[in-house]
Amino acid sequence: MVLCAPSTASVASAQLRPLEPIPWRVFDSGQTFGAEIGASRLAGQRASLAGTEGTLTEVGNFALAWRMGRVALELAGTGRRLFREESRFTSPYPSVSLVPGDRRRDSGDYRLTTAVRVTSPSAPVVAVVRFGVRLPTTDNTTGLDRDATDLFLTIGGSGARGPFHVAAEAGLGIHGTREPSFEQEDLLLYAMRAEWRRGAWTPSVMAIGQMHGLAHPAIRGTEHLGETRAGVRFGTRRWIRIEGVRGFSSFSPSGGILLTVGIAGFARDPDGTTISSSRSLP
Repeated sequence: MVLCAPSTASVASAQLRPLEPIPWRVFDSGQTFGAEIGASRLAGQRASLAGTEGTLTEVGNFALAWRMGRVALELAGTGRRLFREESRFTSPYPSVSLVPGDRRRDSGDYRLTTAVRVTSPSAPVVAVVRFGVRLPTTDNTTGLDRDATDLFLTIGGSGARGPFHVAAEAGLGIHGTREPSFEQEDLLLYAMRAEWRRGAWTPSVMAIGQMHGLAHPAIRGTEHLGETRAGVRFGTRRWIRIEGVRGFSSFSPSGGILLTVGIAGFARDPDGTTISSSRSLP
């Protein structure tokens, strides 16, 4: 999910991609508004329902977030997904259509999210509860997504020691499936991130993913996802970020790159200085 703001990674999710993290800069840096747009190119990506593996290109990954006091609202999504098939690892799901050539195209998912800060501005740690919904806006015949409604709830915390910021969250995802006899799957969602915020340059590392229940085999479209990301962001009010991606589960990409640009708005004191709510850990 994220609520997407400048600290989030490029927005992309649902079956192909894990849920994006809470946008911590909205709560710990005085930011009140954030907008971003980006693209990604991911190699070795599996499309579970299509039964194929290939290169996924996402165009028009966007996010708009607005914070009012303790509450932040976000609209995010992916405009277009382009998938080039390179190999097949299983037969397609019965309702998935065959395509001429090796190209599949579809809209991405769209998400509505609310995040609430539950600690006071003076607390050394920022704690946030986030809940939201993914809307079924994709075409279930293309095999790139499940065309199902997902609900999610995560709880996280972040803190800082000087320029070093860390954040982590975990929670529950209730994902719809395409199986008539097993219509939803409960998933563990998680994300961990570390940033070095020093001046205009902010290097970061991150791990993000989801895990299905262990009581039964994975349902197609809700498999384990897991990836690491490392990158750098340049700028504060206007910024650009580039991240490399490396998957550590079979349904995540073998490698790829995320590129995002954005703009941030900040609250100000009456004297015109920027208000910051960040605190250092004791």
